[in-house]
Amino acid sequence: MDITVKEANHENLRLDKVLVDLIPDKTRTYILKMIEEEKILCNGKPFKPSQKAVLGDVITILDIEPKPLEVKAENLNLDIVYEDNDVAIVNKPKGMVVHPGAGNYEQTLVNGLLYELDDLSEINGVIRPGIVHRIDKDTTGLLMIAKNDKASLSLTEQLKNHSCKRRYVALVYGEFSEKKGRINAPIARSKEDRKKMAVDKNGKEAITNFTVLRRFKGYTLIECALETGRTHQIRVHLEYIGHPLVGDQTYGRRKVIGDKGQFLHAKTIGFIHPTTGEWMEFDSEIPSYMEDFMNTLEEKKD
Repeated sequence: MDITVKEANHENLRLDKVLVDLIPDKTRTYILKMIEEEKILCNGKPFKPSQKAVLGDVITILDIEPKPLEVKAENLNLDIVYEDNDVAIVNKPKGMVVHPGAGNYEQTLVNGLLYELDDLSEINGVIRPGIVHRIDKDTTGLLMIAKNDKASLSLTEQLKNHSCKRRYVALVYGEFSEKKGRINAPIARSKEDRKKMAVDKNGKEAITNFTVLRRFKGYTLIECALETGRTHQIRVHLEYIGHPLVGDQTYGRRKVIGDKGQFLHAKTIGFIHPTTGEWMEFDSEIPSYMEDFMNTLEEKKD
């Protein structure tokens, strides 16, 4: 969404103050957070809140939450693979956004969770009830859901200290000579396209470990284990090492295979139960669209 600074009384005012007027349903604190996360741009570039507004400035809002009243329960036939009083595990389908945001106010995972589950943690607000981590719209697989605040705090802490187990399977272009590898390359928002992420020496630490599972002529199926959780981390890292995800319309090759999005699946998840203290681990099947495509490939043996 683009907004142009037109009012004479906005000229030479701090941009954060101008934005409070231009986006009246959002608090200054929220706007400052958006600026810090580079989700609001001025003339296509990040800016400091203290920057002065100039008539004709174009303010671009990359991502803004919808009003809470727009979040409603919907029967989306979610695949709830486990549920107890504290947590739930859901297998997210391809094409579903995790929570409401700009342009996606309905048919998100949160809309479905509000219908399926009686309780959800409210720590992360009405837009993200129960959500402690996310996967991309076109990534399939398992997500942990917190049904109360105690569970949310516990799962969030486990994600922060990397004690959770998260394993993804990815089909990528190219053939790996090695069996295992570690990609340690910091990630930041792309300077060329602010809607994308990129490896940047000034970015945040990002580490992805991978293991080869199956080899095909021209392709490889790998397992990825995350040490960090940056936006689009696996997709960016695999593009960076020259093995982009098959089907990735953002970071992949110009000629996209199929219409299913990136071939990436959150297959396994494990964590310590917030109440019992027991280790819990869940696994899921690789989606059929990935299996069907791999059945057309020529497999190579080690």
